[in-house]
Amino acid sequence: MKKKYKIGELVEGVVTGIEDYGIFVSFGEYTGLIHISELSEHFVNDVSLYAKIGDKIPCLIIEIDEKNQRLKCSLKNTKYGEEKDFNINHGFAPLKKQLPIWINEKIKEYKIK
Repeated sequence: MKKKYKIGELVEGVVTGIEDYGIFVSFGEYTGLIHISELSEHFVNDVSLYAKIGDKIPCLIIEIDEKNQRLKCSLKNTKYGEEKDFNINHGFAPLKKQLPIWINEKIKEYKIK
């Protein structure tokens, strides 16, 4: 008997494919896609940093296509997604500590001249 899914439900799926635009997940009879825009609140440069083929990941269901047995899913606001975000450098965040040091060095350099 096929499971009935509900929007907003958190379900575990197995990663079956990774593309530049998202992650494919299997839920038994249903297949799902986590679009790159649903991986994080932050900019995602590399989808493969969020999961590997064979990983079991929690997915939040955001849309259901019963006819084709497809689920549109999200990692945003799941513990899994938050956990991955903390381990990935986003934008200029890694430079945050170094930038004031560089600025002060340049200021000192210009004051000497």
